[in-house]
Amino acid sequence: MPIVLGLLIAFGIVYLFTRKGAATRNCRWRKDALGDKGSLRKYRCAACGAEAFTASKGPPDTCKKALS
Repeated sequence: MPIVLGLLIAFGIVYLFTRKGAATRNCRWRKDALGDKGSLRKYRCAACGAEAFTASKGPPDTCKKALS
């Protein structure tokens, strides 16, 4: 019984780590410094072509394909 419980916990942890970033898994954001506007940084997705601006450090954390 402890082995089954251990396996369930292990599969749960693996599932959580594989789902992390699922919203951006297919997006490959590239910084477009020429398109920056003040403190907003422009990013363009190499996979779907979506463009996004972000004030946070790093690329967007969700896919913007549906907004384009």
